[in-house]
Amino acid sequence: MTRRRRWIISVGVVVVLAVLVSTLVRVSVADVYTVNQDSMEPTLSDGERMLVVKDYPGETGVRPGDVVVFDGEGSFDPYQGGPSLGRSLERVGHWFGIGAPPGVYVKRVIGADGDLVICCDETGHLTLNGEQLAEPYLDYEITPETPASQLSFEAQVPAGRMWVMGDNRDESVDSRDLLGAPGGGMISQDRIIGKATQVVWPWAERRELEGDTQ
Repeated sequence: MTRRRRWIISVGVVVVLAVLVSTLVRVSVADVYTVNQDSMEPTLSDGERMLVVKDYPGETGVRPGDVVVFDGEGSFDPYQGGPSLGRSLERVGHWFGIGAPPGVYVKRVIGADGDLVICCDETGHLTLNGEQLAEPYLDYEITPETPASQLSFEAQVPAGRMWVMGDNRDESVDSRDLLGAPGGGMISQDRIIGKATQVVWPWAERRELEGDTQ
């Protein structure tokens, strides 16, 4: 075997191993997703890329305030009934860092696993199990005239489900829009892809994502 052939084989083995390791990490540990919606402004902006950890929810469970990425098929999106060329191309694009996979949403958890979420109290705030939510991630001051949600609701979240809302409340399609649908706006936790922990691109805008609603 010539030296050139041995070099080519060695490079090929390194490339294959690198692809395998990268695939394992992206499937089971963490991945980068592109934001393709305005519903999480000002926390997340359209076109930003966020690091999503896959070991969520883990032992701590789903916690109010967490920013989660989930598959919205069957809740926010209708079931597609199998693979299609367009969806396959979108998934390939995501794998190479172009766009987001189809049917994927990013929202903030407001309540989960038995929580009672009510909008709104006399000050305009959401309440979680009778306690007022401060919601510092919103870009306006909550008052009776500018409440945390223009739509009033009361939602008791079943075990294994979550109530999610976007930080850009007037422009977000979220659990409030599914109140009259089967499931009453509650998203199954089985649909969670992971927890968004930080913005990693653009580099100048990189930052950690806060998750406290109290």
